[in-house]
Formats: sequence, C-alpha cells, structure tokens
Amino acid sequence: MFRIDLFRTATFRLTLALVAVIVLGMGLQLVLLYGQMSAYEQLRASSLLHRSAAVLVQEEPKALEVKLQERSTNELRVILNGAALFDRNHNHIAGDIRKWPPGLRLTSEMQSLPMKLPDGSQVEMRFLAVEVLGPKSQNDRILVLARSQHLADEMRFIAWHVALLSVLPVVVFALIAGIFLSQRALARVQNIHQAIERIMKGDVHERLPVGRGNDSLVKLSVSVNHMLDRLEQLMGEMRDVGNDIAHDLRTPLARVQARLDRTAGLSSSLPVQQGEQLDKMLGQCRRDLEQCFSIITAILRIGEIESGQRRAGFSAMALGPLVADLVDLYEPIAEDRGIAVDVTGDEVTTPIFGDVDLLGEILANLLDNAIKFTRKGGWIRIAVGVRHDDRVFLEVSDTGIGIAAEDRDAVLGRFYRADKSRHIPGSGLGLSLVAAIVRLHNAVLDIESNVTETSSSGTTFRVIFPVFSGQNMTL
Repeated sequence: MFRIDLFRTATFRLTLALVAVIVLGMGLQLVLLYGQMSAYEQLRASSLLHRSAAVLVQEEPKALEVKLQERSTNELRVILNGAALFDRNHNHIAGDIRKWPPGLRLTSEMQSLPMKLPDGSQVEMRFLAVEVLGPKSQNDRILVLARSQHLADEMRFIAWHVALLSVLPVVVFALIAGIFLSQRALARVQNIHQAIERIMKGDVHERLPVGRGNDSLVKLSVSVNHMLDRLEQLMGEMRDVGNDIAHDLRTPLARVQARLDRTAGLSSSLPVQQGEQLDKMLGQCRRDLEQCFSIITAILRIGEIESGQRRAGFSAMALGPLVADLVDLYEPIAEDRGIAVDVTGDEVTTPIFGDVDLLGEILANLLDNAIKFTRKGGWIRIAVGVRHDDRVFLEVSDTGIGIAAEDRDAVLGRFYRADKSRHIPGSGLGLSLVAAIVRLHNAVLDIESNVTETSSSGTTFRVIFPVFSGQNMTL
C-alpha cells in the first residue's frame, strides 16, 4: 500500500512533469543542434566546392584534364568526392564521374542530387557545375565537382545517438530523485495521518508533528494544532460546565433528601391512612433523588475518565479473575429473573494493560444492561479469548430486545435511549461510561446483532484490547 501511495503523491507527479519537461527540452535541443549542424555542413560544402572550382577554372584545358585524371594522387581527393569534365552535350571527357548527374543544371548555386554508385546503392551528393575553357579558348566545357554528405550524416547520427543515450540516465536519475523526495513527503504525511488517527480515537492532547522547515505541510500542521488547542479548550470548558452543574446539584439535592428524612418522622403523628400515603410519596421522592444522584455520579465519572486522569493506575492484568468475580455477583440477580448466565472460552493467560476497577465497571454495566433488557427464559453469555492477531477480547451477548443498526453509534452518547428501551428505567449514561473507559484503554468496542440457531434477537458487545508488550500498547 505504501508503494502505491508513493506514486500517487503530488511530489512524484511533479517529478514526472519535470522529467517530461527535461525530455522535451532535450528533444528541442537536439532539433536545434541537428539544424545547426546541417546548415553549417551545407555552408562548408558550398565553400569548398566554390573554392575548388575557382582554382580549377584557372587551369589550362590540357592541364585540367590531367589533373582530373590523376585526382586520386593529388590534393583534390581530400576535398572532393568526385570531379569530371563534360562537353556541352554532357558527354564525358575526363574525371571519375562517368555520367552526367540527372537533374544537374548549369548554375552558380550548389545542388543536392542523388548519385548512383557502382554497387547499385544511392547516396546524396552536393554538385557544382561551372563553365571552363576548352581547347579553342571557348567556354564549351563544363566542370562538375561533387562532395558527399556522409560526414554530415555521420555527425548527425552521432548527435542523435548521444542525445538518446543521455536521455536514459537523466530520466532514471530524475525518477530516483522523485521517488526519494516523494518518500520523504509521504513519510511526513504518514506521521500526520497516524497523529490524526490517535486524535480520532480520543487522545485530544495529541498534536500533529511539526518539522523544522517552513513549507506548506508545516504551516498546515501548525494551523491544525492551533485549531485542536482551541477545540480542546472549548471541550474542557463544556466538560467543566457539566461537572460544575453536577457538583452544584449535589448540595441542594442532599438538603432535599435530609428534609424528606425529617418529614418521614412526622408520619407517626398522623392518622394511619394519611401516614401511609405520606410514606408512599416520600418513598417515590427518595427513588427520584437516588436516580438524580446516580446521574450526577455518572456524569462526574465520565468527565474524570475522559480527562485521562485514571491512566496512572494502569498495570498488567488478566481478565479471567475479573470476569469470575463479577459473574458471581450478577448471576444470582439474573437467576431471580429467570435468565441463565454462561461463561465460555478457555482460560486466558494473555495479559492486558488496564485499570482493574474501570474494566470492572465496563463488565458491570454490560451485565446490568443485559439483565435489564433480557426477558425471562433468555440467556446471557460472557466470553474471554484471544484473537488471531493476539489481541484479547471480552464479549457479552444476550437475547434481549437488541439494538438497531442505526442506533449503535448513538447509544454510546450521553442520555441517548432507543425507542425500544424508553419504557425501561434508566439514565442513558451506562454505555457512555463504557465507551469512555474503552477509549481510555485504547480499545475498540463493537456492537453486533446476536444471531444464533435459537435466537435472532439480542446484542453482542465485544471489547477488543490492544496487544500488551511490556509497558507499550499497540493497536
């Protein structure tokens, strides 16, 4: 996956664009070089042909014939690739060009024409035809000079191959540089992504890494960190407001409870019927007050856990003994309501890193909910085990009324109660407390429908803990 992301980075795409620009620039440079070489070679050939013609036209007719016949032994062989003397009717007189080149005209300009070689092949030659004196001192002869283009062709061939050979190392070097730079950029993005994942899992104190430079990623990380600081401040203020309200409500509610207790003593002085009515009303008021106190306690407890203050009490522990203790506590309550409690799974010795009391609250809340929402004749099953990835899990299943798929995220919020559970007493804070403790342990809470061979209703709560190694926790 990392390799795929590497080639999708903006840095790598920018490198590819830069490589394309470099190749395009090298191609343009080759075209310009090719054109300049062709123009230079054409000017050079024209100059050599005209200078050779200017020298040869000064020769006497007989001397010119001898010079052309002996061209292979004199200086003309170095400059010219062909030279011949023709009459006005294009008949050959002397020289190594035996036939009049087709298309050659008598002009002062150099002409490029194909020439057929003795072996049957054709080559491109540059010709120059000028008039020279004949035996009767008249311009009745034509001197034809030729120069091959093979030197220019060789130079262009060499330039073309050098350009092609130079493109490959340039492209390879640019791609390697692009991969290296993209890997650095991707590593920074990966670090930012990991930090965001930790923030999303509830670690509001986490911040994005900031490097030493001043590029766009650094500026973005700084801006996001400032935003997270502000959000953490606002969340803290909201949490403090709720906690302050809960604290402030304790005192007046305690006073109301004390007054109710004093009022209960007055019932003995009233007639029997009125005294019984007063005791009944006072009992209802006490139950309402107890519910208020339980809500306040839960809110303060959630605030304490979400602040992360309880991490100091974490240690290596096993879930087996904790499950056994809480099952012994809740099993009689379940049996009184006609609900069977079963513990499955082998004994798990793999330790986890957590707080015994907080994990006990998780299991207590889940068991309490299971007993509350399971009808008579149902069952509750608790399981502890180790997954294939060595992570320990705690699972509580029941045959209760179940939780709809669209409500599974919402039930973890404060005071939320699904429509099917509104008729059952409760505050809607139990699963909020469970979710807060799960986040504190860097664990994962899964909620699924409990579908078995005998039941298609109910819910399975599965808490998956991170792997514990020494003092480190990894997900």
